[in-house]
This record gives sequence, C-alpha cells and structure tokens, in this order.
Amino acid sequence: MSAFELKNLNDSLEKHLPADELKEVKRILYGVEEDQTLDLPESATKIAKENDFEIKGYRFNAREEQTRKPRIVRVGAIQNSIALPTTAPIEQQREGIWNKVKNIIKAAAAAGCNIVCTQEAWTMPFAFCTREKFPWCEFAEEAENGPTTKMLSGLAKAYNMVIIHSILERDIEHGETIWNTAVVISNSGRYLGKHRKNHIPRVGDFNESTYYFEGNTGHPVFETEFGKLAINICYGRHHPQNWMMFGLNGAEIVFNPSATIGRLSEPLWSIEARNAAIANSYFTVPINRVGTEEFPNEYTSGDGNKAHKTFGPFYGSSYVAAPDGSRTPSLSRDSDGLLVVELDLNLCRQVKDFWGFRMTQRIPLYAESFKKASEHDFKPQIIRET
Repeated sequence: MSAFELKNLNDSLEKHLPADELKEVKRILYGVEEDQTLDLPESATKIAKENDFEIKGYRFNAREEQTRKPRIVRVGAIQNSIALPTTAPIEQQREGIWNKVKNIIKAAAAAGCNIVCTQEAWTMPFAFCTREKFPWCEFAEEAENGPTTKMLSGLAKAYNMVIIHSILERDIEHGETIWNTAVVISNSGRYLGKHRKNHIPRVGDFNESTYYFEGNTGHPVFETEFGKLAINICYGRHHPQNWMMFGLNGAEIVFNPSATIGRLSEPLWSIEARNAAIANSYFTVPINRVGTEEFPNEYTSGDGNKAHKTFGPFYGSSYVAAPDGSRTPSLSRDSDGLLVVELDLNLCRQVKDFWGFRMTQRIPLYAESFKKASEHDFKPQIIRET
C-alpha cells in the first residue's frame, strides 16, 4: 500500500472538485447523467451508526414501458473485517463475525433490501494463504444444514429477504470433501441451492487449491421472487466465459463475493465486473472484504521476500454495475459497510434491445472454435507470410 491511505475515491472527488466539474467527472467515471443517491430511512442509518459501519445508497433507473410494469428490486452488498484474532477459538471467531453481520443485515432490512449477499468465505479469516490445514478446515460446514445457513434462514424468513452467503463447505455425503461454496436462501427461509467456485487461483498468497478444487455445479441461476440470481465466486471474475454462461442461463443479477488484496488486483477490480455487466446485459455486484488478517505462524509468498504473518490489506470497494455500463460509487477501502442499491430489472431487456449484444453474440461460431481449442492436437489459426 502507499504511504497515503485513500479511503474512498468518490469521497476524495467530492472533497476536492467544484460542483460543475464533479458532475462531469462522475458522468465520465460512473456513466450517469444525474445524481444516483438513494435516500435511506433513518432506522437503517441509525443501526449503521450504532454499530460503526458505513452505509450508502444509490439507484439505477430504467425507461418507463407501456407493456411491462417496473421491476424494482433493492440489493444489499455486505463487506466486513473479521471480528476476533485468528488465534481465538473457531466457534468464537465465527460467532463474532455472525454478530457483526447480523446487525448489517438488520440495517439492510430496514433499508428495504430484497436480496443481500456477503463477501467470500465470510464466516472466517481468509486463511488459505498459510497452506496449513489446521485449524482452518474446522471452519468448513454443510451448505444446507450447517449452523450458518440455519442462522441466516431465520433472518431471511423474518425479513422476507433472499440471502446469499459464501462459506467453506463440508460435503458430508461425498467423502467429507471441502469446497468454496455460495449458498442461496429463499425469502421463505428455505434452502434454495448452492454453487461452487468454478475457478481456483494459484497466484500470490492465494493457495486455495491446497484446500479445495474447481467446482462441479456448472452455472446455475436461481429463480427467486426478486429476480433470477447467480453467483460468480471471486477468481471467476477473471474469466469472461464464466460470466457469459450465467448470462446464457438467464441471470439478471450476478453477485461476485470476493476476497482480494492490495496491488495484486485493485487495478482490475473496477473493470471486470463492469465489463461483465455490459457484455451480458445484467447487473453485477462485486463484494470484497476489508482489513489485514494476522495468522499465528509465518508463511512465505514464493516471491523471494521474507516470511510474514499478515495477509492483506483487503481493499473493500464493493459496488454495483448496470447493463448499460453505468455503476455506483464504491464503499470504502477499509471499513465495514452496507451498499444498498435500488434497480429496475427491466433495464436488462432494454439494453439487449438497444445494443443487440445477445443478438450478435454468434454462439455457434465460438462453440465450434472452443471445441477445436480444447482438442489435444489444436493448432492456432495463424497466417504467416511464405
């Protein structure tokens, strides 16, 4: 990180730019002509203030149609740090994070959110950098019947809210194997299903293949009362085909629960999910944790530098991008927070009609090319001068 800690780009712009210049900068940077601010109820902001987390609200509008009513949905993106030192007992660490996030979900309900989503592996420190199996594997739990899903199911039913949460999954029925999994709970409080992370990083301190391999659930889309939802977990955002398949399966909102750090990925962060929203004509919700996490034992990064105990900083900056290329400002880079965004799902079809990306996608052309590229005797189509 730099010596100057920038907490939030949007706040910095508002602090230093004159009003007219600021409006034009936001038009260029965020793709919006008018102020996006969504007024939040005092009950929600009071919960945030009492529990020391940031809360911001924004909105996206769509054209008024003659044959369809607006499909207004509010989503909540939750970013947070861990609650206790990584040396604390496992159940105490998990419960500490539960208590923190339950207050954020309470604020989301007060703000009228229909859907909320957590960051990646939200119930634990992101300990995969250590390559140690113990005690970190003890955080793994069943997707449908584990303690976190049971706890959140009660909140989902009480608040009439779809809750998407990302955990380290223990698959009891298949050899007690571990997966990186997102669980979807319906607003009825019932378990709706799960999706496992399709792409596993092997870069920097992200040694996740020591714990779990690539997922086997395909690209499911979950049809809910509040829209068709999908989850592209963390590293999958670097793979355009991953985003594309959720779109082909009909997703209207794709959440991207993540855990990513500093200069490794921050230049990519504001681009990838926004590009995916444009290319696939849906909304995207990238969410990242915050804070620096310290572990009991030193580990190396394989980069020639000295062994160390810390992992981070995770830079937060959660935001929402729309299919027309516009986006919200981000939450801060260093604080727990709730981003509340109101959107009209009708915008998805309107953008498809305007830009024609889906109509001009030419899936058969690429299906044939992908098939050729996947063969062991594939030769690139390169034309050379003879």
